[in-house]
Amino acid sequence: MEEKLAISEYELRLAREDISKLKAELNKKAEIPHEESRESNIDVSVNHGPEFQRQKRDSSLSDLGPLKDNERRDLNCAVKEYLLLAGYRLTAMTFYEEVTDQNLEVWQNSPACVPDALRHYYYQYLSSTTEAAEEKIAMLRENESLIKLNERLTHEKEFLLKNKDLADGQLGTLTRSLEALQKDLKDKESLVQGLKQSLEHQRKELNDCRAEITALKMHIEVSHLGQNLVASNVDHVQSLSLEKYKEDINLLQKELESLKAKNRIAPGSINSINSEKESAQTEEKVVEILEDKSIISHPVDAASEVVDNLVYQVQATQTFDDNTDGSEKVSQELSINSSNDISIYENVENVSKPNGDSQSEESRLLPKSDNLSGEANPEKMGLETIQILADALPKIVPYVLINHREELLPLIMCAIERHPDSTTRDSLTHTLFNLIKRPDEQQRRIIMDACVSLAKNVGEMRTETELLPQCWEQINHMYEERRLLVAQSCGELAEFVRPEIRDSLILSIVQQLIEDSATVVREAAAQNLALLLPRCPNVEKYFKVEELMFQLICDPSGVVVEATLKELVPAVINWGNKLDHILRVLLSHILSSAQLCPPLSGVEGSMESHLRVLGERERWSVDVLLRLLTELLPCVHQKALETCPLSYDPETSGTTFSTSLLELYAGGRVEWPAFEWMHVDCFPDLIQLACLLPQKEDSLRNRTTKFLLAVSEQFGDSYLTHIMLPVFLVAVGDDADLTFFPSRVQSRIKGLRPRTAMAEKLATTCVLPLLLAGVLASPPNHEKLADYLRKLLIGGSMEESTPTKRNEIFNAIRFLCTFEEHHGMVFNILWEMVVSSNINMKISAANLLKVIVPYIDAKVASTHILPALITLGSDQNLNVKYASIDAFGAVAQHFKNDMIVDKIRVQMDAFLEDGSHEATIAVVRAMVVAVPHTTEKLRDYLLSKIFQLSSTPTSASDVLRRREKANAFCEAIRALDATDLPATSVRDFLLPAVQNLLKDTDALDPAHKEALEIIMKERSGGTFETISKVMGAHLGLASSVSSFFGEGGLLGKKESTEPPQEPPKSPNPLPPLPVEDTRFGRIMRGNFTDMLRVKVKSQEETQNP
Repeated sequence: MEEKLAISEYELRLAREDISKLKAELNKKAEIPHEESRESNIDVSVNHGPEFQRQKRDSSLSDLGPLKDNERRDLNCAVKEYLLLAGYRLTAMTFYEEVTDQNLEVWQNSPACVPDALRHYYYQYLSSTTEAAEEKIAMLRENESLIKLNERLTHEKEFLLKNKDLADGQLGTLTRSLEALQKDLKDKESLVQGLKQSLEHQRKELNDCRAEITALKMHIEVSHLGQNLVASNVDHVQSLSLEKYKEDINLLQKELESLKAKNRIAPGSINSINSEKESAQTEEKVVEILEDKSIISHPVDAASEVVDNLVYQVQATQTFDDNTDGSEKVSQELSINSSNDISIYENVENVSKPNGDSQSEESRLLPKSDNLSGEANPEKMGLETIQILADALPKIVPYVLINHREELLPLIMCAIERHPDSTTRDSLTHTLFNLIKRPDEQQRRIIMDACVSLAKNVGEMRTETELLPQCWEQINHMYEERRLLVAQSCGELAEFVRPEIRDSLILSIVQQLIEDSATVVREAAAQNLALLLPRCPNVEKYFKVEELMFQLICDPSGVVVEATLKELVPAVINWGNKLDHILRVLLSHILSSAQLCPPLSGVEGSMESHLRVLGERERWSVDVLLRLLTELLPCVHQKALETCPLSYDPETSGTTFSTSLLELYAGGRVEWPAFEWMHVDCFPDLIQLACLLPQKEDSLRNRTTKFLLAVSEQFGDSYLTHIMLPVFLVAVGDDADLTFFPSRVQSRIKGLRPRTAMAEKLATTCVLPLLLAGVLASPPNHEKLADYLRKLLIGGSMEESTPTKRNEIFNAIRFLCTFEEHHGMVFNILWEMVVSSNINMKISAANLLKVIVPYIDAKVASTHILPALITLGSDQNLNVKYASIDAFGAVAQHFKNDMIVDKIRVQMDAFLEDGSHEATIAVVRAMVVAVPHTTEKLRDYLLSKIFQLSSTPTSASDVLRRREKANAFCEAIRALDATDLPATSVRDFLLPAVQNLLKDTDALDPAHKEALEIIMKERSGGTFETISKVMGAHLGLASSVSSFFGEGGLLGKKESTEPPQEPPKSPNPLPPLPVEDTRFGRIMRGNFTDMLRVKVKSQEETQNP
């Protein structure tokens, strides 16, 4: 009441002060004129507006009446909340203490109970003033104006869209017309090129005809000259018998017929055919002349020389016509030959004259003859030289050192290029390819360069008919170096043959080389196929080439796969331009390679029946195909950008897909198959593949993860968040936002959700690792990954899940830990589980630590794993403690660091000091797993503990516990016996422990008992009775086992207080009895070793799949 009274007095005082001020101002205003009074009133209203408002508020406050209890409680709670939020904690405590009649801890539900109440009251009060109302009216008016402006802009947008559609239609029409014009232009250009080529061809034919006419004229002149010479000289020659004359004529005719046959076989021009006819006419004329005249052998010899010269002229003309282009060279050669023929006829005439005339003319004709023969002989001498070279080379090559044979290449090439006989050329080409028996890389390069140079010089036809057949002959050669030479030659020789030959013969050669057994040959075949494809304009054999590409991709050799990925795959894509078909076939191959493998289990309805056992070849094929998929990712991304039907700015969006672009895509009004392939076809197929892979296939799972990470990096953060992540969340059975998918795609994505319990199990086992390591593990999603892991491990899902489901989650996190960069995040969450008060969460932490041990190094084990396990090992709950013991065993199995081993020994001692049966069994079994892999120090530690524990008597009443302990000890001893134990450990611990176990025969399994007896026999090298005596003496016992049944019975000897003396040595000690290596012993030791290995291997497979 006093507070209310003080407030009222304060308000009353303020009101009186306001009233007095107003009265004074009114009196002052009454003294001035009316206009000034009105202006001053305006100024007063402006300047003193806040005072009027305060007066109004004060008057309204006085009208509220007394403060009610609920109002007072609301205000007090609001003030307390404000003080706490503002950080005035001391003031809030004072205020809380002063309010004694109300409980400010609980604010009952009322209209005034809102978060941050005092500020809400303040804003509500301000909004109720006149200024707020005016501001609200202004905002409403502005909103109306904005609505009108928006409508106007909408109309403008629709108008612009219509104009855009019209412009697009016009643009399409113009584009089509432009394409038609370009096509017509190309056709006209090709027509012009054809006409130019036709013109050049006609010019060449014209020149050839001119040369032919000139040659025919020269031949006619030469033939007439020959007839005159023979007729003039026939009277001056001595006659021969008619039989001799006929024989010479027959020989001449045979030679001419053989020359004709050769000329028919060789491809010649029209000029050569006409020359042949002319030669035949000349022959007939010569024969007629000789038959009409009764002459003897000398005129016939002269005629023979003439005819031979004519035949030689025909051959020279043919050779010159084949190797020259202009008619001037032909005319020049013919003139040389005709002059040479004239000189020959003159020489014949001189020979026919009497001796005196001949001698007188000899001096006159000799210089001319020498001069003409000097002009004609170089070509004849060149042919003779080539002939000599061709005959000599095959005989020379075998006697030249291998390292110097490449020096013969210029001679071989010259002979091949210039020799007129095709058979000889084939022989020389064979010599070229077989120059070196097993050429190395440098020698193959030299031979290949020679073949390329030869192909340039001889032209397409001879390359096809002479060089390529040699390649074909070498395909199945016994030496891989020769086959490699063929593979490396095909790609380079393809440039010098016709396109149809490239498509057929060379491609067939490469196809056969791809099947070769040598890795280097297949690698070279892949590289040269990549060189060959750009030179093949015809793509009719694309699908055959694509099949060869996939065959090379799945090649068992890594170098062949690398060559195919780096060289052949880009060449096939650029050549065939069928990326969509390659991707479709690729996904089909990936799935079929796994699906065709046998199931892990034949039990219908089990999860193992859905998984596949992959062989080495299938695993390799899937791996390289996934590599190919990763290599093709840039091409997929580029094609998606190029075929984008939506309008976007590449400068602002870059090479990634922005959120705005994905929003436009979600509208569903356009088709974008190149973009949809990734999330509609590729991701579902990869999820299907993952559901076929058993737990141990971490390598393929790792390859898939790398592909997913590459997709997120290539396509951008928006694609990762809005497209990629929802697909995999749905695939593991979680809820996801599908608003960025068109309606036609959403149904397919929802179809990935598991519908049955078995499908959910497969999703958790197979797809969850990909979600964690391949999608959420991307750098932009690290926070989401941490939240998702907490949800899996700390959230309610872990509490509600079954042990099987927990193991599946642990396996997914184990796979995540194969990537070192995520260790820190996982250990942070694990530590939260370790320090939790929830027992199940602590047990889960121990089990998870055990699972991830194989994927960490010694430093992380010392700094993170061991502290967490020691904390769990000191827990009061036995289940938590026993779970940590198993994890300690996993640490001992994977680390041999002395510091880690010492910590494990200390912790194991702490567990054994507990003395409980369960702790003892857990420690022994945890250490047994580590026996084959750990250090000698830990083996000796385990052996000594088994000896101590086996020496401790157990309760005879509890047979089950005795058997369980005996089985655990026997398994440990058999595991230790399979390792290299020092002799002192065998003597001090192993044999005594075995003897202790053999004492309790009721607790021993018969198989264990037999194995222990064999161990005793083999380790001691004597009979069982001798072992018993030795062990009794070693342990300081009064009697050995044999003394129970020996002389004196049980009480036959007193217990000796003196230390046992060593037995006297025999002067001639007998050799120890040979150890009986029974078949059963071999089976037991071998089977146990195998069983132990299988057990360790199975544990490794569950931890290291």
